[in-house]
Amino acid sequence: MSDILFERIALIGIGLIGSSIARDIKALGLARQVVVSTRSAETLKRAEELQLGTEYTISAADSVKGADLVIVSVPVGASEAVAQKIAPHLKAGAIVTDVGSTKASVIAQMAPHMPDNVHFIPGHPLAGTEKSGPDAGFEGLFRDRWCIFTPLPETDADAFGKLKGFWEALGSRIDEMDPEHHDKVLAIVSHLPHIIAYNIVGTADDLGTVTESEVIKYSASGFRDFTRLAASDPTMWRDVCLHNKDAILEMLARFSEDLASLQRAIRWGEGDKLFELFSRTRDIRRSIIQAGQDVDAPDFGRHTLDQKK
Repeated sequence: MSDILFERIALIGIGLIGSSIARDIKALGLARQVVVSTRSAETLKRAEELQLGTEYTISAADSVKGADLVIVSVPVGASEAVAQKIAPHLKAGAIVTDVGSTKASVIAQMAPHMPDNVHFIPGHPLAGTEKSGPDAGFEGLFRDRWCIFTPLPETDADAFGKLKGFWEALGSRIDEMDPEHHDKVLAIVSHLPHIIAYNIVGTADDLGTVTESEVIKYSASGFRDFTRLAASDPTMWRDVCLHNKDAILEMLARFSEDLASLQRAIRWGEGDKLFELFSRTRDIRRSIIQAGQDVDAPDFGRHTLDQKK
């Protein structure tokens, strides 16, 4: 058990990320009270059945009253609406953070509504699966995964240190970035792969093959891995595309150029170019495993780590 870091934490949104945070808070004893808030009465009921918090409310405004730490875990397009609801009810000195996959947009939506006497510190834990909802979460999701913060120029050092300590207690590695740089990095390492996966599965559907037995039967190969990404929450990824548009379009343009080059190599039988590309990309994959960001396991090794613990 860790030391209590916050007396009262409000979790707004209780999907995969929010429910995993809740499970870790409970397992590690990081707070005395955890208030769970979500717009859906059905989801809130399920969160209570799973005992993810100590209090439950449909009202985001009510959830933050008296909270020392507020974690917003909603699709990035809903960030401003949440900020407007909670702003008048935030406790002086409270830390407000988020887990959104885009940062410049979230800051633009939330920062103008934050009172001067609270600490708004945007964040993004780079962890997740294709599952969604409160049942999808599990303890240890953030272990040995990066949590990137994009603090504002006026961020209070003590508040930032306390928030970093919270995520470190969850097992995260901590890094800091400029919001625009974060969005460009995430466009290539996360957003573009998901978009490509959605597009490939959509192409197969357009060809009338997804519902055919051959695709399902033989999907224990590359198509299986693409469909895992394409199973991710459509609301979340719609918002990511709309709120990181410029960086994603830039990466899509670069990807299209590289794809055209690959197409030419295949057309003209340039085996040396193909071999060089495939060798270089295989080395990148191996370096990801060596860096501890993945293993040769279908669940990315997270549950393997739990079994060893």
